[in-house]
Amino acid sequence: MIEPVYSFGLLALELCPGQHLPAAQLTVAQSERLGSLLAEDLRPWIGPLTAIDISLAGAAFDPVEILRPGWPVHAEIARLTHLAPKSADARLLCFGAAEDRMPEGLQPDPVHAQGPLRWLPFVLSGPAEQIHAVQDSMEAELMERGMAGAATALCAQEAFAADIEHARYMTLHDGVAMMAMQYGHSGLEPVWPLIETALFAPQQAAWLDAPPEPLVYVNSGTAHIALLDEHAWVKLQSGLEGKNGEQLETLFQMFQMRQRQIAALLEAHGLSVEFDFCADAESARDTLQR
Repeated sequence: MIEPVYSFGLLALELCPGQHLPAAQLTVAQSERLGSLLAEDLRPWIGPLTAIDISLAGAAFDPVEILRPGWPVHAEIARLTHLAPKSADARLLCFGAAEDRMPEGLQPDPVHAQGPLRWLPFVLSGPAEQIHAVQDSMEAELMERGMAGAATALCAQEAFAADIEHARYMTLHDGVAMMAMQYGHSGLEPVWPLIETALFAPQQAAWLDAPPEPLVYVNSGTAHIALLDEHAWVKLQSGLEGKNGEQLETLFQMFQMRQRQIAALLEAHGLSVEFDFCADAESARDTLQR
């Protein structure tokens, strides 16, 4: 039996200002209704190919829950698709909540429930030659032509009981590019290469080594952040000449806040975070790599 190939996609919902979702998951019936509309919206790219399955999780995730090493939410959808009864015809599999709980691995974390951008993940699966052709077409066109149909957007708005400003389809790579741009606009551009490496090359190491940013080393899914006292921190910085003690203390506190911000962001993206005490600036890099 030929093993199917999987392609990961997203239905991105941008909520109207001030809105949030009362509940992040849909019932099975709601998920099936939305899934049928999604399938119709994707027809221009899938075309008449009858061997491609579409699997949708009827749950709205924060992007940080999707963009984690191993793509765990999409991987779980793919796993459930593989376990579902086979059919000679293309399948539409829609996973929804029973008793307010999604299947294990598909439950959004309430910690991230307040964000204005929500992603509903879906998976296309089928023979390699068909999936690759569809994926190439979607990578080339979805960002320009991927607005969800009016019926789909209305269905999502009613199902989630929140006003939606935009609903559009994206490939997973489109989603990565969008978040890279948003992080750049939010002053987090130096941190993005750490996340990107963890997503696409988890076996590789990456550094954030650009003062005044904290010193961070990512390897094998763990981020090691240099924990410095004020004396060691001063040695890693430049442009502090002429600062008095009170000014240095204020800047050091800002540096520590930045460390905590970066740690929280990396943890949200599924990395483990360890603060490694570094006795001096000169050996900090060696300490993080031990």
